[in-house]
Amino acid sequence: MGNLKITFLGTGTSQGVPLIGCHCEVCSSQDPKDKRLRSSCLIESDKGTILTIDAGPDFRQQMLKNNVDRLDAILVSHAHRDHISGLDDVRSYNYLQSEAMPIYSNKITLKEIKKLFAYAFSDTKYPGLPTFNLVNIDKKKKFNVKELEVIPIEIMHYRLPIMGYRIDNFAYITDGKTISDQEKEKLKGVEFLVLNALRKEEHFSHFTLNEALDLIKEINPKQSYLTHISHNLGLTEDLKKELPSNVSLAYDGLTIII
Repeated sequence: MGNLKITFLGTGTSQGVPLIGCHCEVCSSQDPKDKRLRSSCLIESDKGTILTIDAGPDFRQQMLKNNVDRLDAILVSHAHRDHISGLDDVRSYNYLQSEAMPIYSNKITLKEIKKLFAYAFSDTKYPGLPTFNLVNIDKKKKFNVKELEVIPIEIMHYRLPIMGYRIDNFAYITDGKTISDQEKEKLKGVEFLVLNALRKEEHFSHFTLNEALDLIKEINPKQSYLTHISHNLGLTEDLKKELPSNVSLAYDGLTIII
């Protein structure tokens, strides 16, 4: 397949880091790696295909900061607002590319997108509204975005089935809490694995740090990156000392080539 360039556009949880009104040591940190926009990543192939996973409330800022002038598709993990509320801003790409933006996700997510952005699906089209091409994916079937073959992976976010994605030897999972043995099979042989790790304390719908590390140990990738991080996880510099050699905290702007 060739090389993929992965850029972490955001690595924070639903409120980002720092949180409004919080003055803890993490939210007050001057380390730029402790400042986290809402979680998303940019994937660029060496053949020129460009897509993102998720488009949260920081989507516009992330696209401008990373000079993303063209976008072929958006893979959506689920319909919580920190992962989809930036979709309105695809209107710029609609104009530049003269086509609707392909949005890939499961049926539950696409239904919620149609509800949240009902104005974009109205029979009466107001000029300048975003246009979406919603593509329902089957967790049992691979699909392609141009030359990129994508394997959907179903994860449970408490009781909500959401989507992770594998492209070649890279896999991205956020907001997961549990994953079935059948879906874990799709991660066999992956060399670069991204997982959410919200905090150290138990949480009903997200992997804790230890749960993420346990899954990483089971999958045994060459390198793993933690994302969807809250201020409760601690300072980046402190956490680096606690992690295995094949696990890193992702941070906004981190780029890897695989």
